[in-house]
Amino acid sequence: MSETQTFDLIVIGAGPGGYVAAIRAAQLGMKTAIIEAKHLGGICLNWGCIPTKALLRSAEVLHLARHAKDFGLKVGEVAVDFEAVIARSRKVSERLSRGVAHLMKKNDITVIEGYGRLLGKGRVAVEKDGKVTGEYAAKHIIIATGARPRALPGLEPDGRLVWSYFEALNPDRLPRSLLVIGSGAIGIEFASFYHAMGVDVTVVEIAERIMPAEDAEVSEFARKVMAKQGLTFLLGAKVAELKKGQETVTATIETAKGEREEITVERVLAATGVVANVENIGLEAAGVQVKNGVIAVNEWLQTSAPGVYAIGDVAGPPMLAHKASHEAIICVEKIAGVKDVHPMKREHIPACTYCHPQVASIGLTEQQAKEQAKKHGWDVKVGRFPLMANGKAIALGDTDGFVKTVFDAKSGQLLGAHMVGPEVTEMIQGYAVGMTLETTEAELMHTVFPHPTISESMHEAVLTAFGRALHI
Repeated sequence: MSETQTFDLIVIGAGPGGYVAAIRAAQLGMKTAIIEAKHLGGICLNWGCIPTKALLRSAEVLHLARHAKDFGLKVGEVAVDFEAVIARSRKVSERLSRGVAHLMKKNDITVIEGYGRLLGKGRVAVEKDGKVTGEYAAKHIIIATGARPRALPGLEPDGRLVWSYFEALNPDRLPRSLLVIGSGAIGIEFASFYHAMGVDVTVVEIAERIMPAEDAEVSEFARKVMAKQGLTFLLGAKVAELKKGQETVTATIETAKGEREEITVERVLAATGVVANVENIGLEAAGVQVKNGVIAVNEWLQTSAPGVYAIGDVAGPPMLAHKASHEAIICVEKIAGVKDVHPMKREHIPACTYCHPQVASIGLTEQQAKEQAKKHGWDVKVGRFPLMANGKAIALGDTDGFVKTVFDAKSGQLLGAHMVGPEVTEMIQGYAVGMTLETTEAELMHTVFPHPTISESMHEAVLTAFGRALHI
């Protein structure tokens, strides 16, 4: 083993938090190394955000083809080449992974293959195939090791009959039936995709509504639309037991009242959340504190150990790629002494679910705003605008959805925004920009929205909150 190499910054993990941190550090003149055991781009690029969106794009095209006659078009019989659908998603991921490799080279970042483990006092060991391949040192170390699928007792993925999202992204074949456990973003996106592919999909959710982190009105609307499409939802229920056969799984579903029923399916997807990768990376040796399963950090992403930082999923919720990337910038710029660095406001982080219909949100739900109103002295006003009254949505033939805004009428502060319908994941950034700029309802009302666009519904939702709606 060669002598210890020294860097200004070492990043452990090359996901959307880690590789962005490395790039920003290099831009600021820091000698930087990044350690990655598997794939540049991490879970998001290789097994999460990107390939799932590629799959859902195929589902979207399939949906349009099946409804071509609604647009005055005649097409032949539409069939699914499932292997080609999966192959396309993998090619998309591979292309972007190569792109990250190019960015590392372009920014003169040293890429070290293997598993990074803290040794304490600014040192990191790298292991590959069970052997230590090198030791490295840096004044600053950023941990960006991400998260992995949560495995609940009795529901552990086995790679064949019971899937995690890894197997769901690259299955050996298209099953005829699928049970999805959990209705968060991962579960709902896969449920939506596989249903579009012709699979009989049932979703089990322990909460009383799907996508329980979303505004209640949005989640109920989305459930109704997806149920009309043909998805089955079992809410307020849990999977008590899984019995595996040769090619099927029988799930025992238990309701909150203790009632039980059995469902037999070809495959099960366990989408019960993720857990941070905090094990076997030397946190104890370095004196890094773990709290509630994630690395404890302050507003600047510093851990309890001097010179050690943590960003992204390993540093706690919300476990989203864009949150990780933004934390990377904050962390590195604070290390480098850049002026005018601001801590991240978690209430300004948008969330997107790419099912059909799409769901997007930012800030407080209506219920949360009302619960906090007395504490903050808010006068909560809510505006809603249905897409069935939006010209562009009608022209697209996709009017299932609405936009909802939550304001404090006294100050005009936008407290939250919630959207369901076509392309809302592209539109939510408008409200995100508004929140960052501390925009009030007045500025939003005076903003000129182009016509015809679905984004006009964002304007109308603001007007509606203050009794000034024009098109309803």
